[in-house]
Amino acid sequence: MQQTISFPSGTVNYIFQGRFEELWRTYDKQHTVIITSDHIARQYAHLFKAHKTLVIPPVESSKDLRTIELLAKDLLRLEATRKTTLIGVGGGVVTDIVGFLGSIYMRGVPFGFVPTTLLGMVDAAVGGKNGVNMELNKNILGTVNQPEFVLYDTAFLQTLPNSEWSNGFGEVIKYALIFDPALFEELCQNNISYYKQNNAALISLIERCVAWKNRVIMADERERNMRKLLNFGHTAAHAIENVYELPHGKAVAIGMVIACQLSEQIAGLDPDVTRRLKTLLQQYHLPVRLSINSQKAMDILRMDKKRVDGMIDYIVLEGIGHAAIHALPLTVIEKALTSYESHN
Repeated sequence: MQQTISFPSGTVNYIFQGRFEELWRTYDKQHTVIITSDHIARQYAHLFKAHKTLVIPPVESSKDLRTIELLAKDLLRLEATRKTTLIGVGGGVVTDIVGFLGSIYMRGVPFGFVPTTLLGMVDAAVGGKNGVNMELNKNILGTVNQPEFVLYDTAFLQTLPNSEWSNGFGEVIKYALIFDPALFEELCQNNISYYKQNNAALISLIERCVAWKNRVIMADERERNMRKLLNFGHTAAHAIENVYELPHGKAVAIGMVIACQLSEQIAGLDPDVTRRLKTLLQQYHLPVRLSINSQKAMDILRMDKKRVDGMIDYIVLEGIGHAAIHALPLTVIEKALTSYESHN
C-alpha cells in the first residue's frame, strides 16, 4: 500500500508493507548513499554490500555537529552531488541525522527513510523534523524538511530486542492518549507479544499512528499551534532523557506520568486516567517511576526551545483523546517535577 501526502515543505510517498529491495526500482546505486547504524550494517550486511554505505553508532551522542561534519566529508569523498539521494536506514538517531544532513548538504539533497525500529516507524521518521543536539540540549539545531519517501519493511522488526519494542510503544501510547480513545482501549486489551505475532495488527497500528501524526502535520507543519499537541509527555522527557541516558520512549513514559499528574491540577483530569496510564505503561514494560533530580531537570528545561519569557506551552490532558495547550510558568513545571521526585 502506498500513500502520497503533500506538506508545505515537500511531498512524501509512504510505502506501507514494503520491502527494502523495492527501492532499487526507483533509485540507482550510482546516485544513492545509504547511512545506517553499525549494528544494522552488520546484521543486514547482504542488503548493503553493493551500495555506497556510511555507518554511524546509533546512540544519542552521535546526534551532534561533529557527526554531521564527518558524514559531509564522507559524502564529498564519495563525490556525492545534488543528484545524490541519501537513504537513512535505522532508528530515530539515524533518521534525525540523515534528515538534517540531507537538508544542508550542498544546500539540500533528496533523502528518504527506511525506519528499522517501531519508534522510528510511528514517530521519528514521520513529520519532517530533523535535528541534532548540543551537549544536553536535545534537538536544539534542526530543520523542518520532509523526506521523499518513508518505506515500512516490518521484516526489520523481527530482530528488534524486546526493550526496543517497549521503547516504540511509548509513542504509540502517546497517540492513544491525546487523540484516540479506541486505540487506548485496544492497547489495554493486548500486549507486545500480540503485535509481534500478528503482523496485520502491527501494520494497522503503525498506519493508524502515522495517520494521526500526518493529520496534525498537514494542519500545522511548523508547530505554530496544533502540532504542539504531539509534545505531550516530551517536555519533561527531554529534560531527563540525556541526563539519565534513557531511551526516548521510556523517557516519554515518565514524561506522560508527570504530565498526567500535572493535568489533574491544571485541567481537572480524572486521577483514574493517570492510574490507567500507569497500568498500561507497565503492561508494555515501560517505566512509571524514576529517581530524578528535579533541579538538574529544570536546568535543562530552562533551555528548552519551546520556552518563551519564562513560560512553556505545556500539553495537558483533559481526558483520554482530549489534549490541550496551556502556557505554564516554569515555576509550575518545577513544582510538578519536585512533586514527582518526592514521590519516587
